[in-house]
Amino acid sequence: MTDTRRLRVVTYNVHKCRGLDRRVRPARIVEVLREIDADIIALQEVLSVEGKEREDDQARFIAEELELDYRLGENRRLSGGAYGNVVLSRLAIRHAHNVDISVRGREPRGCLHVDVEAGGGRLLHVFNVHLGTAFLERRHQARKLIAEEILNSKALREPRIMLGDFNEWTRGLASKLLAAHFRCADIRLRLRRPTTYPGVFPFLHLDHIYFDTTLHLEAVTLHKSRTALVASDHLPLVADFRLPAASVSRVG
Repeated sequence: MTDTRRLRVVTYNVHKCRGLDRRVRPARIVEVLREIDADIIALQEVLSVEGKEREDDQARFIAEELELDYRLGENRRLSGGAYGNVVLSRLAIRHAHNVDISVRGREPRGCLHVDVEAGGGRLLHVFNVHLGTAFLERRHQARKLIAEEILNSKALREPRIMLGDFNEWTRGLASKLLAAHFRCADIRLRLRRPTTYPGVFPFLHLDHIYFDTTLHLEAVTLHKSRTALVASDHLPLVADFRLPAASVSRVG
């Protein structure tokens, strides 16, 4: 019998930890993430300001409260702190770097690439991204993502997961390009109301999880606890995978 391990991942735009009540409460984000109990967490719109109150450094605060390792991909400075994407992991992090996918004249954007130890000496390549809000901007960013410098690098021989806030509520170029290279944890096929934004009355499907075929998707859900409905303007998108330990490397 092939040895397997199960893995839960979540993508969550935390909106600087500002809830729908306009209050900045990183502790609420921690509560939501505790409810989910994921192995790998991808957060977008995290603001970390060092040297003030402990909660002001949102990335460090969330990681310490959950007792997880983390990496922050800074895309720009905001209010004297680092603003960008964060990956937190229960698995050991072996490598991390932030890739600039900005488009001239638009807000700086990045893709945070983190390699985590999946067991048996193998890695899992995790890409956390927050695409731009303009149509042409996302087209340029999608092409950058699938280039050899990022997702299709020959150095990537292990399974890949790309997740985050794609800011695409229709099937645009980013969705089409990624769907050609990955499978999608598509909640539209599994839920009656699959939208993730805005939180209390969501009507847009902005958050996505893409993955290699060597990963077996077991479940995908929206986390709609009472706290999650007010903690951010997005809902967390959660996926459960099964990793065949004996055959986890990418094909081709």
